[in-house]
Amino acid sequence: MLTCVIRYHIDPTKRDQFVEYAKGWGQAIPRCGADLIGYFAPHEGSSTLAYGIYNIKSLADYEAYRARLAADPTGRSNYEFAQREKFLVREDRTWLKLVSTPHGDST
Repeated sequence: MLTCVIRYHIDPTKRDQFVEYAKGWGQAIPRCGADLIGYFAPHEGSSTLAYGIYNIKSLADYEAYRARLAADPTGRSNYEFAQREKFLVREDRTWLKLVSTPHGDST
């Protein structure tokens, strides 16, 4: 299992647009095959950093997932919304692999 952490730098005056964007991914990501952990908007501290986090089985599964996401009506709408509203300043993806025992797992 791999975890994708997307770090967004957002325009702090357009936080509401990011929240709307996150809600769209909340529907599209699970429907297209990834395990969404969540989208996180700024609350305290930095007003420009936001995150999206999800799990997927492998990079091969990721490629198929991205194709489904690009064909998904909500996915397409979200991409277009971000382009039109310009609330995303930068987007970085990091791929992580869990190497410790998950919280609450006693094995």
